[in-house]
Amino acid sequence: MFFPIKDYNPTRGTAYITILLIIINVGVFFYQAVLSEKLFEINIAESAMVPYEITHQQNVTIPLGTDRWGRTIVLEREISPNLSILTSIFMHGSFWHLFGNMLFLWIFGNNIEDHLGKVKFIIFYLLCGVGASLTHVMFHLDSLSPVIGASGAVSGIMGAYLILYPHARIRTLVFIFILVTFMDLPASLFLIIWFIFQFFYAGQSSGVAWMAHVGGFIIGIILIKIMRNKQKPIIEFIP
Repeated sequence: MFFPIKDYNPTRGTAYITILLIIINVGVFFYQAVLSEKLFEINIAESAMVPYEITHQQNVTIPLGTDRWGRTIVLEREISPNLSILTSIFMHGSFWHLFGNMLFLWIFGNNIEDHLGKVKFIIFYLLCGVGASLTHVMFHLDSLSPVIGASGAVSGIMGAYLILYPHARIRTLVFIFILVTFMDLPASLFLIIWFIFQFFYAGQSSGVAWMAHVGGFIIGIILIKIMRNKQKPIIEFIP
């Protein structure tokens, strides 16, 4: 198991869009967090993406548990199925879900923003998020399970990083059985190992949209080859 701490890859300026995306994601989460536990569940159920709605283009009813008399509580969803693809990528189900995504976004996103520029980076981020969500839908056509999280969009950024900065070093916290240590790994090694693990876990029903990670990563690779700035030199600092 390994976890990125930082990269050794400078940027030309401040990554304002990356910071703004982090602020939006954190703001949405803490808005949800001040709600009661039941309202938190309702808020997620209202705005998450539901694969069945995407494939059938109609809203569904989501069960929310039972009341004190044992009657089933349901939510009649009203959000546009297509709009839910966007709203869902700014929502998170727990603090650690949010923290992991935002850490990866900050480590890898600032360099992609630096290369693409602010407007193209926003478009890139949203396309990766939407594409990753639709990849999940392809493998769960009739699923009624709500899907949330920025993981797909962040995976796209990681795919782009692999193409643009394969030799950059990633400061990594590594867990090997009982050994815990820090290592500086090449970005190519870190990202390829990470991608392999997404496939390894994809067959497990853990409540994580693993195929969205896979789809986002591949879409990020494709998009960066199309959108990359050919005139702008790539700065890759290798310590």
